[in-house]
Amino acid sequence: MSAKRKLSLPAWIFIGMLAGIAVGLCFLGNPEFTTNYIKPVGTIYINLLKFLVVPVVLFSITDGVISLNDLKRVGDVGVKTFLYYLCTTAVAVVIGLALTSACKGLFAPLGDGALGDLTYEAKEAPAVMDVIVNIFPDSFFKPMVEANMLPLIVTAILLGAGILSAGEKGQKIGEIVNAMTEVIMKMMMMIIQITPIGVFCLMTNVVAVNGPKIVGTLALVIGIAYVGYILHICLVYGFSVRFLSGMKMTDFLKGMAPAMITAFTTTSSNATLPVNMECCNKLGAEPEISSFVLPLGATINMDGTAIYQAVAAIFIASCYGMELTLSQMGMVVLTATLASIGTAGVSGAGMLMLAMVLETIGLPVEGIALIAGVDKIFDMGRTTLNITGDASCAILISKLDRKKKAAKAGA
Repeated sequence: MSAKRKLSLPAWIFIGMLAGIAVGLCFLGNPEFTTNYIKPVGTIYINLLKFLVVPVVLFSITDGVISLNDLKRVGDVGVKTFLYYLCTTAVAVVIGLALTSACKGLFAPLGDGALGDLTYEAKEAPAVMDVIVNIFPDSFFKPMVEANMLPLIVTAILLGAGILSAGEKGQKIGEIVNAMTEVIMKMMMMIIQITPIGVFCLMTNVVAVNGPKIVGTLALVIGIAYVGYILHICLVYGFSVRFLSGMKMTDFLKGMAPAMITAFTTTSSNATLPVNMECCNKLGAEPEISSFVLPLGATINMDGTAIYQAVAAIFIASCYGMELTLSQMGMVVLTATLASIGTAGVSGAGMLMLAMVLETIGLPVEGIALIAGVDKIFDMGRTTLNITGDASCAILISKLDRKKKAAKAGA
């Protein structure tokens, strides 16, 4: 018993994942059992995480803005964060396009007969101006009720800015917000403790349901996507963490293990947010920075999703016997980068983005049906990459902020 107690939470999460894979393989012929009796326990875990998302985003960002103690500092951190996310997402699309273009000869056209009955009904993508307008809420409580992240983030930023501007009177509200943040964080830690159980149940069902389907060209496409995910972590985040933030990559990945495993199994950036915040703070990120940067990243930073768009677009084009031109690839980069800003940080949101990308470059949206059956496998890796990118940004912005404060103090 004493040996078991010494195991850390990341170790228990990893054990839960391995146990889930083993049990899932035992139920390959009977996925109905895992879906009906094991997955619901994992769903309860996800529901508890989602239950925390709105209060975590609202109070943590508001408290983060208040903690920055200067509206100019809020703007400075916000601009740096946005530019970091935009640049890494654009690089992610290029990596995905380069990898898949190098391997596209391995994708044989499936022919009209194999593709004739494919159907996938994509939701209509909103116009750019509609996305911009909808960012600004027309009700204080509506974003909270609907768990709509972008309007919720704007609400939290405005609330924090208002509290700062109110001066002495605003300090009283600020103290309440700070106390609520502390309460929410305690609730978060209670739920995080059951992560190994949730991971086990979710992984068991994923393996039982999808195991036999990972064959042929789909296995190849999944492999290419995961090579892209790993390359992006090693090259882009490795450069950011090691050379810009001055941290060993091994230390960063070790500290991020709980959040990465949670993201891998829940496939939701929003659901992983509480765990990610805890990991980043332990790695040395400033709490007020991580409280601002991570919720923002869970909404607008979609590097893994961007790689997925590029890989899927070339794969679908190859199945239809079509060749993407350089201009079309450029449109993939632009569309996937910009579309990531308005994509929800929830499981499966990448499918809507993919529909937008295919429509932009003139590919049949019905081709999504080719990979829809194993989208969950893609989603596990791309969500892990997304939250890792959020963390690398929080670490970097924290270092830049400390350096700026030190320079001011020296002056």
